Amino acid sequence: MGFDRSKLDALRSKYGESHGGDIFDPRFRKVADKIFTKGGTRRAPYAGMPTLLSAPHLPVDFANPDFEDLQVALIGMPMDLGVTNRPGSRFGPRALRSIERIGPYNHVLDCAPTFDLRVADVGDVPFATRYRLEQSHDDIEATIAKIVGAGVIPLSVGGDHSITHPILKAIGKDRPVGLIHIDAHCDTGGLFDQTKFHHGGPMRNAVLDGVLDPSRTIQIGIRGSSEYLWEFSYESGMTVIHAEEISEMGIPAIIEKARQIVGDGPTYVSFDIDSLDPAFAPGTGTPEVGGFSTREALELLRGLKGLNLVGGDVVEVAPQYDGTTNTAHAGAQMLFEILSLMVFSPAVKR
Repeated sequence: MGFDRSKLDALRSKYGESHGGDIFDPRFRKVADKIFTKGGTRRAPYAGMPTLLSAPHLPVDFANPDFEDLQVALIGMPMDLGVTNRPGSRFGPRALRSIERIGPYNHVLDCAPTFDLRVADVGDVPFATRYRLEQSHDDIEATIAKIVGAGVIPLSVGGDHSITHPILKAIGKDRPVGLIHIDAHCDTGGLFDQTKFHHGGPMRNAVLDGVLDPSRTIQIGIRGSSEYLWEFSYESGMTVIHAEEISEMGIPAIIEKARQIVGDGPTYVSFDIDSLDPAFAPGTGTPEVGGFSTREALELLRGLKGLNLVGGDVVEVAPQYDGTTNTAHAGAQMLFEILSLMVFSPAVKR
């Protein structure tokens, strides 16, 4: 087939002088109408005050909170008093806020979540102290309880993984929730060094507090040298999928297994950035080789569309161990994917 001059003329006529918002496909037209101004411009990703996923900023006084008509609240939890190895995830929320060009359109799930949902970055948990871990957990629980009490879905950025325990205490107070936990570690260890509130034990603590249903919990990507610490996962009835099983099972089978386990009940998604192989995310406190690629993680999260998600978090981004910012970029993308899932969650108030 040779060069078609008439087709070129038609393309010039239709597209030659049109701006970026002049989109003719009806599916993409709907997206462009949300994002472009009538003058054909979009907000520059590097301009303005940085927020999580470039969402609007809604300042909230948590002593007397007003969440207006929000459906989802993005909130930072800059606290890493529970780490067992390298500190630094206290800088995770700030690092994710500094990442530009995440979204706004998710072409796989066909949504633009910061436009399709009433969502805002409401700032950080107001911690009373930077030194006491248990007090910080109380602050998290109290803050999330206010968000949930207002009928808003919390989507949190850590911070170390110990934050998930107080979040679940607030979300699961009236009934235990299910959990899709993507991580290198089961985080069901017990007390050591005089505390049980470290980042290696939040899922165990949540089960024992009656706020997490282990029969509706799946832990995906588990690997490394800490397997001897995770017997609670098996005895409580959690499902564990090790990283070594992923290539044999395949991501679609893992998605199906996860959907089967959590069913249509209220479910929380917790994404530890160390679930990714350190080739993709070196900026974390406890890196483990042999993990997910970013493409595999995206496929896994996108396969959860339609589940009854009542909250989520991305944790353990410690940006100072990654001069490329790739870890924070990956973390922000995973946050975007979880927010995209909220567009389709029955738990989000309409």
